[in-house]
Amino acid sequence: MGAGIRKEKILMKCVICKHGETQLGKTTVTLERNGATLVVKGVPARVCDNCGEAYVDEAITRRLLETAEQALRAGVQVDVREFAASTA
Repeated sequence: MGAGIRKEKILMKCVICKHGETQLGKTTVTLERNGATLVVKGVPARVCDNCGEAYVDEAITRRLLETAEQALRAGVQVDVREFAASTA
């Protein structure tokens, strides 16, 4: 799967609904700052099979924030893009 998400099965109880278990999946992340909005689709995450809450790991979150900073510096106001998995 994508960078940062481990393939082994690590069961995690959802902290939001307290009933579901998380499964490997994908989510859409929306970041807003200083009037700019960045939407990233297809982000690897663990997603609750009961309520749909998504948990994005630290490495992927770091990449999303770096991407958002670059977009903000480039003057982007609104952008929708697909998550690009690392090739490294």
